Amino acid sequence: MTMTLTLEQFNAAPADDAAALLEGIYEHSPWIAEAALVQRPFRSLAHLKHAMARVVHNAGDQAQLALINAHPELAGKAMVSKSLTAESTNEQNKAGLTSCSPEELEKIQTLNAAYNAKFGFPFILAVRGPRGAGLSRQEIIATFERRLAHHPDFERGEALRNIHRIGELRLNDKFSVEPRLGHQVWDWQEQLSAFSDPGYLEKGQLTVTYLTEAHRSAARMIEQTMRDCGFDEVVTDAVGNVVGRYRASTPGAKTLMTGSHYDTVRNGGKYDGRLGIFTPMACVAELSRQGKRLPFDFEVIAFAEEEGQRYKATFLGSGALIGQFNPAWLDQQDADGISMREAMQHAGLPGALEAIAGLQRKPSDYLGFVEVHIEQGPVLNELDIPLGIVTSINGGVRYLCEVVGMASHAGTTPMDRRRDAAVAVAELALYVEQRAARDGDSVGTIGILNVPGGSINVVPGCCQFTLDLRAPNDAQRDAMVSDVLAELRAICERRGVRHTAEETMRAAAAPSAPAWQQRWERAVDSLGVPLYRMPSGAGHDAMKLHEMMPQAMLFVRGQNSGLSHNPLESTTSDDTQLAVEAFQFFLNNLAAAT
Repeated sequence: MTMTLTLEQFNAAPADDAAALLEGIYEHSPWIAEAALVQRPFRSLAHLKHAMARVVHNAGDQAQLALINAHPELAGKAMVSKSLTAESTNEQNKAGLTSCSPEELEKIQTLNAAYNAKFGFPFILAVRGPRGAGLSRQEIIATFERRLAHHPDFERGEALRNIHRIGELRLNDKFSVEPRLGHQVWDWQEQLSAFSDPGYLEKGQLTVTYLTEAHRSAARMIEQTMRDCGFDEVVTDAVGNVVGRYRASTPGAKTLMTGSHYDTVRNGGKYDGRLGIFTPMACVAELSRQGKRLPFDFEVIAFAEEEGQRYKATFLGSGALIGQFNPAWLDQQDADGISMREAMQHAGLPGALEAIAGLQRKPSDYLGFVEVHIEQGPVLNELDIPLGIVTSINGGVRYLCEVVGMASHAGTTPMDRRRDAAVAVAELALYVEQRAARDGDSVGTIGILNVPGGSINVVPGCCQFTLDLRAPNDAQRDAMVSDVLAELRAICERRGVRHTAEETMRAAAAPSAPAWQQRWERAVDSLGVPLYRMPSGAGHDAMKLHEMMPQAMLFVRGQNSGLSHNPLESTTSDDTQLAVEAFQFFLNNLAAAT
């Protein structure tokens, strides 16, 4: 019978024995374990994983390429000749690569040849996938084809990130660790993704917009799962929020609120918003299973709407809780002419302002609001760090702009006589890029650029465009806005064109409450992983609750370069497990201080 290896045994083992225990974690590369061992004692398995990843990061280009080249091709000659390492054999078996059809094998080998020709190293993929259960051969081939289009520098990073994921799963095996709660959250998200709006469901795409049948089915699934977890009360409120409450050990206690949204963008991902619903639900399930209560009520809210996809009303779910529901929204119509009031009533909601106004919370009843969210960006992924501490949610301003010049013949108008509206906007776009980069953590985007009635042989006489400018605090944002608008005026004056700029949205920055941010920091530190503080460039429900109570957020690393609002949005059950454990620590720490 094989004894389970513990972290305590590993930390206490002589250096040579400890290195031998890590043999095979990184393919034919014992130098990684040897270099990482100087950091013993490791506080957690996550600490060991990160230490080994940093050794690779700091090793330099040559060593990194040698590590990549130490890996076998998928379904390649080593598999056919049965000369893979035991670890690789296990992984390729789990993914079914040893039982490929002749057509699949030929396809993979053709892709291997094309990949090697382009990049000069083998295609590396953690074929056991984000849950560790194994990717299908179809998923493997699709990923192979997608990554073949990458830039070589980017793809080398993807290869290394997949190597770290392979190492993570092998370490889990070595230490007999299974992310049970992470698996549970991952499975719930998969189950919820079965509901999608018509026209998208048939294509295998995820789209859940406010109060559609898919949206209502998602709400029912969340309701039932909350009941199964042991919540004392579960209701759907007047705007469609699903509200679960786990009662305190004593009546009349204050409440900690958490949650996120369950609607999606069109053809979006499975984790945006939803991770922040299911992570605290897993915490409640464990509290209920253990028969434990907190000294405060714990309210988990699945917000019905945040994305503004069906109606021109964003943060409808969280905004209603702070008394920000615009009465005019009820008469808004969607693309099919259905008003919001009609949609609410069809969904069994009152569709009445009085019921919606009754949702407003009293700040004095609450301790604060916290939110867990997938990062929606590449930073944590590139740093090999599973969790990030949010310092502030960026404030943003949006403009709808137009530059008007003079349309003229593209062949007969000399370059020094043109009043080209599109070139003026192109010049501004380069300035926005440079000006935002100057701050280090500001961002600026021209997301829409349109030449109405444009023609291939006409100098553009008009160019319509948008501006989206964001920064971690309002003063920094406003300084950037002022500079960008001044540059727009200067460009237009110099080029002899005119412009308009209409402000369409302004949202204040939402800095994390210091005491609450520190609670997340203590929670993450307890896991033995590095603390990384970062602003959130995206808007979140926490921005709305920030207006009436202290708030702080925790980010979870995304896979696939942190892509979000995209079907490739993903995270692993291991990172989700860490998020659940961080939340459990947070709750216990807050309980001790309450």
